[in-house]
Amino acid sequence: MKPVLRFLLPILALLPVVTAQVKITSGPEKVSVEIDGKPFTDFFVAGAEVTKPYLHPLRAASGTYVTRMWPMAEVAGEPTDHKHQRGLWFAHAKVNELDFWNNEASYTTKNRGRIALKKLGAVKSGKDQGSIQATFEWMDMAGAIVLTESRLMTFRKEGDLRMVDFDITLTAVVPSTFHDEKDGVFGLRIRPDLQEQKHSGKIVNAEGLETEKAVWGKPSNWVDYSGDVSGEKLGIAIFDHPGNPRHPVRWHVRGYGLFAANPFGLAVFTGDKTKSGSMTLMPKDSLRFRYRVVIHPGDAAAAHLPELYTKYEATK
Repeated sequence: MKPVLRFLLPILALLPVVTAQVKITSGPEKVSVEIDGKPFTDFFVAGAEVTKPYLHPLRAASGTYVTRMWPMAEVAGEPTDHKHQRGLWFAHAKVNELDFWNNEASYTTKNRGRIALKKLGAVKSGKDQGSIQATFEWMDMAGAIVLTESRLMTFRKEGDLRMVDFDITLTAVVPSTFHDEKDGVFGLRIRPDLQEQKHSGKIVNAEGLETEKAVWGKPSNWVDYSGDVSGEKLGIAIFDHPGNPRHPVRWHVRGYGLFAANPFGLAVFTGDKTKSGSMTLMPKDSLRFRYRVVIHPGDAAAAHLPELYTKYEATK
């Protein structure tokens, strides 16, 4: 053994082993994300009941989950409405004549579409962040492709904050019209303890408007949904990137727990049928969407969301 190596070995043995603190592990039907050795979320991409990809559940730094468990798991007291609202998802209720939002495998409604995994790309773990790349195809039930989706999700830890950045590009394969519908586009389902109806939930937007009645259908840079879970005050915010189509986006946020950003809703939100939020892509045309989800302790004020959004809007 060389003298220098003999000298270094005892020193190296004393150094701490550096492991990924944001660890991402691929499986055949889902990709698992751990932060600091604790589960954060799973990304479901395939399987008999996966008609669109979704994250489930999302958790705070404390480990408390903030999205509804049902229908993936049964929890006493959780409502069982809107089975298609699984965790966090990205879809729309009417692209051409296809519904990619209300599209459970068990539903029998006509014109359901599905979003199927084409390829799972790079999966990276890291000290403070990790990422998942994937490509999906939006198709009808017979397999005819309407759109392709390229997605990059970056999972971050920053103190007691947990953040996920979404960078999604949709490219048309055939002429594709996103119709003016309320059920779209970037959505999640809050756990019951945090919802406004019958529980502690508080909905607030960047302008300081509060409650579903004041915030629903209004344009805003961000919206936050916070409340109390067994004495723990926490919340989840969605940031709309300034480069997104029709920024600031309008919000389809409900007291029963639905929380969604929808750039294609205009007449449906304003009641003015002379206006339309519909948008058409010709083949090879693309739309890029970026969002940040922030899971935080306390309410919007305690989490300093205006300052966090200022940092986010500076990202390219």
